Amino acid sequence: MKTVEPFSPLPVSKKECLARNWQEVDIILVTGDAYVDHPSFGIALIGRLLESRGYRVAILAQPRYDSNIDFKQFGRPRLFFGISGGNLDSIVANYTGNGKVREKDSYSPDGNPYRGNKREKLQRRRPDRASLIYTNLARSAYKDVPVILGGVEASLRRFVHYDYKQGKLRGSFLSDAKADLLVYGMGERAVLQIAKRLRQNKSLSGIPGTCQRFSDREFTDFQNTTQQASLLLPSWEDIAKTGDSFLLAEQEVDKQARSFSDTLLIQKQKSAWIVQYPQPPVLNTEEMDALYELPFSRMEHPAFANVPAARMIQHSLTSVRGCCGNCSFCAITRHQGPAITSRSSDSLVREAQLVSEMKNFSGSISDLGGPTANLFGVTCKIGSCKRHDCLFPKVCHNLQTDEGKVLSVFNKIISIPKIRHLFISSGLRMELLSRTPKLYKEIIRRHTPGALKIAPEHTAPEVLRLMHKESHEELVKFLRLGRKFARELQKSIQFTPYIISSHPGCREEHTKSLVNSLTTLNLELRQFQDFTPTPGTLATAMYVTGLDRDNGQPIYVARNQSQRMRQRRILEQQLQQNKGHRHSRPRHTRKKNKKKGRP
Repeated sequence: MKTVEPFSPLPVSKKECLARNWQEVDIILVTGDAYVDHPSFGIALIGRLLESRGYRVAILAQPRYDSNIDFKQFGRPRLFFGISGGNLDSIVANYTGNGKVREKDSYSPDGNPYRGNKREKLQRRRPDRASLIYTNLARSAYKDVPVILGGVEASLRRFVHYDYKQGKLRGSFLSDAKADLLVYGMGERAVLQIAKRLRQNKSLSGIPGTCQRFSDREFTDFQNTTQQASLLLPSWEDIAKTGDSFLLAEQEVDKQARSFSDTLLIQKQKSAWIVQYPQPPVLNTEEMDALYELPFSRMEHPAFANVPAARMIQHSLTSVRGCCGNCSFCAITRHQGPAITSRSSDSLVREAQLVSEMKNFSGSISDLGGPTANLFGVTCKIGSCKRHDCLFPKVCHNLQTDEGKVLSVFNKIISIPKIRHLFISSGLRMELLSRTPKLYKEIIRRHTPGALKIAPEHTAPEVLRLMHKESHEELVKFLRLGRKFARELQKSIQFTPYIISSHPGCREEHTKSLVNSLTTLNLELRQFQDFTPTPGTLATAMYVTGLDRDNGQPIYVARNQSQRMRQRRILEQQLQQNKGHRHSRPRHTRKKNKKKGRP
């Protein structure tokens, strides 16, 4: 019988299960992505965690959805199907912010979102609203097997939400899919508890970090037996009738998540009730270390060749989880949580050593980060608070940074013999980096490949407030300090700003002001994105309701294509001017600037 190596990926076929002498599996994890056995992929993280606890786990990656035959290939799972749309919401993966079909998919082999070669005969590898489709197929394959929803898509669609492709509000995915349970957030604790209870034939009710669906009768019985405090969110009917109810519901979900409240959140759907149990404690440093040091191969499974996302993150390390920035347009806080957990230095160094021994390692760690790289090592002076909103409108005085710890990790990793470069590719919060000058200078000196991507998102004060972003003055301060460091180090550094156009509250005059501000700051606009109203963000709630997140007053929203395109053209004109400027610069001027170390 074939020997299975310790770092072999989890099986994706019955044949691979038999090679492990498995006649049946305990759990089948279904995903809309190709299977990449790397801790940056949620399905791999959960799969390896379950494997470490003795469960037999198989991965069903990008199954066909015109029949349930793929869902039957492993036989009946002993415990449950775990359903995920993938690392991205399937609508975000399949369509641009303006609803156009994407012709590339970084989470599929060769970046090809279709199966086969001829477009007219093809099926997309990932269906729209994949979690719903996969749940129905799992149910049709084995009606008596529990189906558990999880991942980003289900997590952010657990209550009434907006679907920008359909241009309408939809009910909870748990209600629509009629799954047994929905896991929200990162899910490690909840998934282990689910597996344990099913193995012991116990009820799944009350597991922290999950949502449960009840009929009217079941909900009445639940109310009569529960002693836990609860909060009733605006219902589907309320939201359909009243313009501001959707914003109120999203604000309450956001508030409860950031406060780590023990309150049950309840929302009436069309024909069911959704009950969200409180979130579990976040993983501590020791738990994070153990999780990310599980025996990942860090490669695509051989059945899924050349996945672009795998190439991008293969030699990267995750150092931190969570984000306390709470940007209006970002769902990271809603999914990963607002509390920051950093891994230990020793764990990161051990993982870097393993990466350096990979056969295809060329000497560069591509990233050391997470949602925000320079939140690594950040702690709260008072332990915690109910706001967990540490960066707006300014950096909280209780937030403590430790640039010495970060620099120590940098130095230890870069001293590993086979590692020549350590780059920081994850996002960096400018207002924090300005307050840690030693770290800022070191990143410019050694840890950026000539261009530092920054995300001011906008420069107009009113738009920044609605975005819940730092003030424009922070950008000015950040650039002044960075360019000073670059001159001192005689380094050529390009600051590349990332901009969001047509964010709720943004008018054409704000966009024109943005262009003028970037020109004044000598920042070349190279990339921007139209605002995408994705599920689970306060910006989407503002987009839907046309109301200010802070005071409930009406705001302008560029909803239709012509309104969005007018703002887009202002930015595109600036892009063309920047390209023309770069192409027209004399070669000797470029050399001269480089020699002088000008940014």
